Amino acid sequence: MEFSIKISPPEKAKTSCLVAGVFQSGSLSNAAASIDHASKGFVQAIIRSGDMQGNAGSSRFLYHVPGIKAERVLLVGLGKKEHFGAKEYCDAVRCAVTAISGTGTRDAWMTLAELEVIERDPEWKARHLVLASSEVLYRFEKMKSSKAARNLLSTLTLGFPVPAGKAAFESGIASGQAIAAGMNLARDLGNLPGNVCTPSYLAKTAEELGKVHGLAVEILDRREMERLKMGALLSVANGSRQPPKFIVLRHDGAQKKEPPVVLIGKGITFDTGGISIKPAGEMDEMKFDMCGGAAVLGTMRAIAEMKLRLNVIGLVPTTENMPGGGATKPGDIVTSMSGQTIEILNTDAEGRLILCDALTYAERFKPSAVVDVATLTGACIIALGHVCAGLFSNSDKLAHEIIAAGESSWDRAWRLPLWDDYQEQLKSNFADFANIGGRPAGSVTAACFLSKFAKNFNWAHLDIAGVAWRSGKEKGATGRPITLLTNYLIEKAKGNVRRGV
Repeated sequence: MEFSIKISPPEKAKTSCLVAGVFQSGSLSNAAASIDHASKGFVQAIIRSGDMQGNAGSSRFLYHVPGIKAERVLLVGLGKKEHFGAKEYCDAVRCAVTAISGTGTRDAWMTLAELEVIERDPEWKARHLVLASSEVLYRFEKMKSSKAARNLLSTLTLGFPVPAGKAAFESGIASGQAIAAGMNLARDLGNLPGNVCTPSYLAKTAEELGKVHGLAVEILDRREMERLKMGALLSVANGSRQPPKFIVLRHDGAQKKEPPVVLIGKGITFDTGGISIKPAGEMDEMKFDMCGGAAVLGTMRAIAEMKLRLNVIGLVPTTENMPGGGATKPGDIVTSMSGQTIEILNTDAEGRLILCDALTYAERFKPSAVVDVATLTGACIIALGHVCAGLFSNSDKLAHEIIAAGESSWDRAWRLPLWDDYQEQLKSNFADFANIGGRPAGSVTAACFLSKFAKNFNWAHLDIAGVAWRSGKEKGATGRPITLLTNYLIEKAKGNVRRGV
């Protein structure tokens, strides 16, 4: 998908499809008003007829519009003008691109970025126009024997009548394309079946990212994990024939003395639940249990392409969780890399076991912050649904930064408690603590478990179980929370730019 900016009145745009917005009650955007003026009231006549009322999610194609050079005009409903914010803007872009895609049109001229969006600047509007468009156009057909014949939109022009703000829009397009590429990588990895996307496949993907985008890559195998005494991670891998991998990616965007941000992504490429096996229904969706790891790989790709002036390290512990003859059993006790012992009461609570060793490994980098991302608990879906991720943190400052990044990127997170009271549920008669704390507050006790390994640095945990993929007819990986993570890192990098790093 190619994006460009052109300065021209909309009525003079030579394009297959010219897109303009109409607010509820018939109020025209500036571009729609220009089209209406050039066509001597053609747009207003359509509105008076009742064929376009400006309701959010509505659209109407107009053909042979007098005075307009475009082959067709697409009017998109924007809803109430006084409520036109981030969600309404992104929805309008998706509505437009979806409608255009249904026509076979390969190029379009989009005027929606000129709209005023509550508390959003030109760079944000351009970035999210790219992201929303890419989301609509994404298709996963890698595993199909024949590809569907499609004539998708391939060129999108952001049109403006005056050059004001052009540099900001260009910056937004560039960052949007980098983030979209990272999200598409994460979607592809998530959508691949577990017999293809194995731990070794993820490791190979990381190595390719290193070669293409200049990231330093190190892959630890089982022997090296045994040397490091990653007993918690290896306890999960014991039941699988697939060898576990521990992926280390490094983006050196600032001076060496600058402490890095460490991102950790859960990489369970298929989760049967192990000996505590899951019900058969919808178990196929457990291929998505590596979406945290995919999000870290996609984020590292995006920031490398943006050449972000920040040191960032990505860690992806990856394995299958299978009920093989060597699998860990309920009641077994394992020793983590930190030396703390864990009683395994449920082998389906495996994500925290691979993450805890990764958190201990992260200490060696003396990080400024550590953020782990994981499809960790079904309890988080019960608590928050599929709208936002659950956020836990031992640092108010870090939590506020992540929440702000989520609000700005419209990839939101909601903070949940991490009080010591909940630690009581993890007590064990036989080990330092157990890996589960019972049904009450399941997402909270999972985070409390992780917090035991994050005492020496500022840490945040994002439980993305509700947002990493969709079920049903639209089943597939979403690429979230890459927009949140990249926005957080972009804001961190601005501090380095101000300091001249």
